[in-house]
Amino acid sequence: MTRPSWAPEGIDLDRPSASRVYDYFVGGMHNFEIDRELARMIEQFTPNVAETMRANRDMLRRVVRYLTDAGIDQFLDLGSGIPTVGNVHEVAQARNPEARVVYVDIDPVAVAHSQAILAGNDRAIVIAGDVADPEAILSDPGTKDLLDFNRPVAVLLLGVLHFVPDSADPAAAVSRLLEVASPGSYVSITHATADGQPAEVLEAQKLSGRTSTEIVLRGKDEIAGYFQEWTLLEPGLVHLPLWRPDNPEDVGANPEASGAYGGLAHKG
Repeated sequence: MTRPSWAPEGIDLDRPSASRVYDYFVGGMHNFEIDRELARMIEQFTPNVAETMRANRDMLRRVVRYLTDAGIDQFLDLGSGIPTVGNVHEVAQARNPEARVVYVDIDPVAVAHSQAILAGNDRAIVIAGDVADPEAILSDPGTKDLLDFNRPVAVLLLGVLHFVPDSADPAAAVSRLLEVASPGSYVSITHATADGQPAEVLEAQKLSGRTSTEIVLRGKDEIAGYFQEWTLLEPGLVHLPLWRPDNPEDVGANPEASGAYGGLAHKG
């Protein structure tokens, strides 16, 4: 197989990558047959999984559009994966070319691919980091160079906290990130849940162990706690398609089938 320019040397193309599997599900082009094979296995258990992934990406776009229109011009996107198919910098910089984005991912595969994709964009960078270690992220030279936490910033935690085990204390990590954000900042969180989900969802969760990131499903109350005392914007913490859809028909008959909750909160 010919190695494309966005797949740097040193990346193992014979092992599926969680980031590339996600890229496949949302219709991206940065994936390989080994990733698509795992994706098809997951789909056998949860036929709506691609819909779920797209619902998360669609909410990301809606959130970034809202924030950019609200005057936010700096974004910290944690667990970003591969920045393709309408990701943060594309949406934000289309509305405000001065918008700055720091992508963070723990997966070296995602980081390497992202560095190749973002080459030449001096207002969007990617750093290697673990959301469970916020101090390392905040002190990274790339973060400090591009983002000013004395000004409002958007902290994006979409589809990442369910990859953080309880033993790593995700609540404490989020608390630290929210602590350093100045008044006027926002935080958006989406998180997979077991609430109302059929048994096949749990089977698909087991398959996630074939990648370097296993999913931890959590309930609505626990997810809501991550927002702490920040003010949740309407419609609150809801199933992904219900968060400010562009069109009513986008919601569909069973929004709970997204298998995840999402919300956006403001620090007054």
